[in-house]
Amino acid sequence: MLDSRPIKSPCISVCVMDPATGWCEGCLRTLAEIGAWSRLSADAREAVMRGLPARRRIFAEKRAPTEAGQ
Repeated sequence: MLDSRPIKSPCISVCVMDPATGWCEGCLRTLAEIGAWSRLSADAREAVMRGLPARRRIFAEKRAPTEAGQ
């Protein structure tokens, strides 16, 4: 039976891959996650979505200027 729940995508059309993390700077998914998104089960999509807030924090910390660099 096909999952009838809609595919919720975090894409915001800012498709630039960060070479250090391998995450898209817009949605914070990997290329593999982006490429497989339409084929992932709803549970798999939800698992990716649950991981995005942690990635967002890591990405923000990586981008924040350090005291030494100010």
